[in-house]
Amino acid sequence: MDRKRRVVRELLDAHGRTYADEAGIRLKDTPQPLYRLLVLAHLLSARIRASVALATARALHEAGLRDPRRMAEADWQERVDALGRGGYRRYDERTATQLGQAAELLNERWGGDLRRLRREADGKVSELRRLLQEFPGIGPAGADIFLREAQGVWPEAAPYLEAKALQGAERLNLPKDTERLVELADDTDPAVLAAALVRAAVDKDVAEDAMRRAG
Repeated sequence: MDRKRRVVRELLDAHGRTYADEAGIRLKDTPQPLYRLLVLAHLLSARIRASVALATARALHEAGLRDPRRMAEADWQERVDALGRGGYRRYDERTATQLGQAAELLNERWGGDLRRLRREADGKVSELRRLLQEFPGIGPAGADIFLREAQGVWPEAAPYLEAKALQGAERLNLPKDTERLVELADDTDPAVLAAALVRAAVDKDVAEDAMRRAG
């Protein structure tokens, strides 16, 4: 096994877990998990620690704000309070507004079901990315996070290693080439590979530990 493959294996052994899984989302191609992933992508795209975004996604779920109908029906203060319990205080007021607006848009335009958005995109990843950015609070980074995590259930997006994942590859002295990285990861789900690479991008210690263990 060459060193690059060993680095990838060590990274995956220690950090091979999607952010959706860490947030308690059992991702399937069904409306509620996909909606929860959209909310998670919104939270993760802010300039805030991933651990806070993950805790906040769980807090919203525990508050019952787990589908677009319930999110839209909740009053603004209810959303603010749930965000605060997750530690998402710096952006709580704006995010509470955006979550309500996004849920209303999803309900009105796609019947609360992101699979209808997927059908509208008709297999075009660029169109998926554009449509996702119509949601308030979802910009290019949020769309990338959603597609990176959803590629296991929306295979037309795979392999999806966006700029942040490729930054992780660069930090690990790996090629910044999606096909080559997928090859080095053998049979690993590209969503898992992408999440591990993102962790290396945002945490220097993650990258250094993987390289040290690879020898």
